[in-house]
Amino acid sequence: MAKGKVEYWLTSDGLTLLAGWAREGLTDEQIASNCKINVATLYRWKNKHCEICEALKNNKEIADYEVENALYKSALAGNTVAQIFWLKNRQSNKWREKQDRNNNDALEKLDKLLEEQKNA
Repeated sequence: MAKGKVEYWLTSDGLTLLAGWAREGLTDEQIASNCKINVATLYRWKNKHCEICEALKNNKEIADYEVENALYKSALAGNTVAQIFWLKNRQSNKWREKQDRNNNDALEKLDKLLEEQKNA
């Protein structure tokens, strides 16, 4: 029975549906549910059938780029939440809320110990 299911999803109509769901931003779990299969089955199909894997992968990337572009445009238009999100994710070393001081503190302590060793 499973072989019959995968055959439909390898047709032009089946691949178009898969691509559309991926482009809409559905997760693998949601796509599997729409196909009336278990998500593990979808993973097996993706591993075994490059057409399914590519249809999902390529269209998920398109959706991600569209969201990224929308976020970028929103940030440029003055949306401060979008600006904060962008900066925290793209330049986290400068914009995260809690700065990482452990490395500087550790280096300062090491320098102090080395200086003490020299003077001893």
